[in-house]
Amino acid sequence: MENGIKKSPSSDKMDCGMKKTPSSLFSITELDDFYFSHLSRTPRLNIERKISLDDCSISGNLRQVDSHESISPMGGLGHKAGFDTPRSISDNVFEPHPTVVAAWESLRKSMVYFRGQPVGTVAACDTATEEALNYDQVFVRDFVPSALAFLMNGEYDIVKNFLLKTLQLQSWEKKIDRFKLGEGVMPASFKVLHDSNRKTDTILADFGESAIGRVAPVDSGFWWIILLRAYTRSTGDSTLSETPDCQRGMQLVLSLCLSEGFDTFPTLLCTDGCCMIDRRMGIYGYPIEIQSLFFMALRCALVMIKPEGEGKELLECIVTRLHALSYHMRSYFWLDFQQLNVIYRYKTEEYSHTAVNKFNVIPDSIPDWLFDFMPNRGGYFIGNVSPSRMDFRWFALGNCVAILASLATPEQSLAIMDLIEERWEELVGEMPLKACFPAIDGHEWKTVTGCDPKNTRWSYHNGGSWPVLLWLLTAACIKTGRPHVAKKAIDLAEKRLLKDGWPEYYDGKLGRYIGKQSRKYQTWSVAGYLVAKMMLEDPSNLGMIALEEDRAIKPVIKRSSSWT
Repeated sequence: MENGIKKSPSSDKMDCGMKKTPSSLFSITELDDFYFSHLSRTPRLNIERKISLDDCSISGNLRQVDSHESISPMGGLGHKAGFDTPRSISDNVFEPHPTVVAAWESLRKSMVYFRGQPVGTVAACDTATEEALNYDQVFVRDFVPSALAFLMNGEYDIVKNFLLKTLQLQSWEKKIDRFKLGEGVMPASFKVLHDSNRKTDTILADFGESAIGRVAPVDSGFWWIILLRAYTRSTGDSTLSETPDCQRGMQLVLSLCLSEGFDTFPTLLCTDGCCMIDRRMGIYGYPIEIQSLFFMALRCALVMIKPEGEGKELLECIVTRLHALSYHMRSYFWLDFQQLNVIYRYKTEEYSHTAVNKFNVIPDSIPDWLFDFMPNRGGYFIGNVSPSRMDFRWFALGNCVAILASLATPEQSLAIMDLIEERWEELVGEMPLKACFPAIDGHEWKTVTGCDPKNTRWSYHNGGSWPVLLWLLTAACIKTGRPHVAKKAIDLAEKRLLKDGWPEYYDGKLGRYIGKQSRKYQTWSVAGYLVAKMMLEDPSNLGMIALEEDRAIKPVIKRSSSWT
């Protein structure tokens, strides 16, 4: 027991249905580190960043030795000496944008401490709202943009402390009513309680048992693995990821996903409300957000898990799953003008392995809005695919992560960006970025959301605009060589975010109105803006969050595509 936290016993070995032979091990070819020398850059921040070359091809060694590249020397411990001043401001000869200064001040105010050490940031610091609900907690998914901002500014301790604290919480026994949750489940959030009389700090964790609707935090474990890799690449130090506790943490998360079951697809089957969209919104099944995060977490774990003992078996399972998952997603979730026309002409009730309409999708189920929305050039990964069902809605987070993880091929990545530019008014409007498009209304809204008063048309997750998505859009733009698109979006956000008090989300078709139940001083709105700004100023920052394409898993797509 450590700090009052119980350690759980070792889990059983995972069986992924593979025959373990020496030939089943793959070797990894070393990829060039992801830099963007073709882009014109503003002067770099004076930050020492060691980048480990851990982006790997899953056709090669299961592990490779990290090499480091120092971008620029750091004069002393700047982030400790001038803790209240971001290095991007103090070391830059140019006058910072006033929104940047205010954003750092807000981010500092949101920091949470446990026994004197920073361990995260609260979801919101809206003092005007009396009822805190769970906005005074540290959410795993919400902290990711905060963590990236701190890493880009050379402040590593808070990120390391967060990773270790959530790892300890993973080892807790987790029960909802009389049901025991899987050992690898990461918390959705945690709260630090300070007792000034006893001078003690206590942590309360929520694994879904207190959440509104009792939704499952499926994405938490994936974000944790992704952030662990970002920390490793930013610091150039793999010591943390190689500790037995972190190795076991990754193994427990992935064992939940890679164990055998009744699944006929390599995608993960999830309930509604299992990710950023944490309310009933009809994403049950195989939501794109979870599949993209799953893919990215697998690729991140592939370069961090040691090929020793149970790790060797797990790495084999990861490689096998990546091949299957990438093929499935690129083949069946991808939609462009040509593929839409193919689905429009589908025959139904086909039997045998030669069926073209593999999921028996009824062409009449294609929504009318899609025919006008789909441009001649462009495409995207649709929201969900399952038997006789295709959710054709656009979901921003899933598509942006697909670009960053290279789940999307280079051609598909460019097509997603083409779609965003072609449908700028619909997807970006006056405040980036729509969480999903289009909004559902009327009878469909009643049946899909259960008459949810928070998810009304063009509000919250139902077509609302979320400033936090700005960092994902910016990262995707830089990775696809379109920084001008990111700048256009950032300029839009800068017109209102500070003036409006950093709202959680905006309402309306164009995102013109502050959300009707939107919290002010929402931390991930603040951090998302900062990360976007720092990546645009120094595109090499993208290296900690983006993965290069792995040609070993690139499937042959025989059908015509929007980019040909």
